[in-house]
Amino acid sequence: MATSEQQSTDDAAVPAGALSSVPGPGAPPVGRLERSIGEQVKHFRRTLGLTASDLAERTGLSKAMISKIESASTSCSLTTLDRVAHELGIPVTALFRGVETEREASHTKAGEGAVVVRSGTRRGHQYKILGSLRNREDALEPTLVTLTRTSDVFPLFQHPGTEFLYMLEGEMEYTHGAHQYRMLPGDSLLFEGEAPHGPAELITVPIRFLAIADPHPNRP
Repeated sequence: MATSEQQSTDDAAVPAGALSSVPGPGAPPVGRLERSIGEQVKHFRRTLGLTASDLAERTGLSKAMISKIESASTSCSLTTLDRVAHELGIPVTALFRGVETEREASHTKAGEGAVVVRSGTRRGHQYKILGSLRNREDALEPTLVTLTRTSDVFPLFQHPGTEFLYMLEGEMEYTHGAHQYRMLPGDSLLFEGEAPHGPAELITVPIRFLAIADPHPNRP
């Protein structure tokens, strides 16, 4: 960010086009911070249905200055950012979202995923973890379940939190507590994990369903 008195003066006093997109001698190059700010300004401006000219008129800045902020081709003062944020109706801190640290993501291609051993695995049933975040103990647990033997008897599971099932293929009776649900492709079931639950009867195999467990009911 600019720190000199000259750079922290009102940007509106600078004629359009007078600000260069190339940092001056000794100035830090624009980078990740400026790109993040530019993306946030553009996002909130478009959310309000404003053009760059509209925002320029509201803030008293030039349209060229708004364009430079959004394109991350200039580093402006906190005073200017506060004025832009005020006219967008957001706290100035909202313009810095996403710049604090890198965030982890887990991408699993079709047919891939870590296979885990659970009841029924030796009979050809498969439980495939579709993603995990190493640095988040509160992450959801998405699993693709494939069941292939109608004669199997499955144990019932219990765990804290909630679970969501989405049926992809086949037909089964799924039990939760004292109730049973006929599950067909396209059906879904959301339930509390504390009650005993699991497949009660496999009617048409193979059966495939997506199970997403949230084992942390007290997440903020």
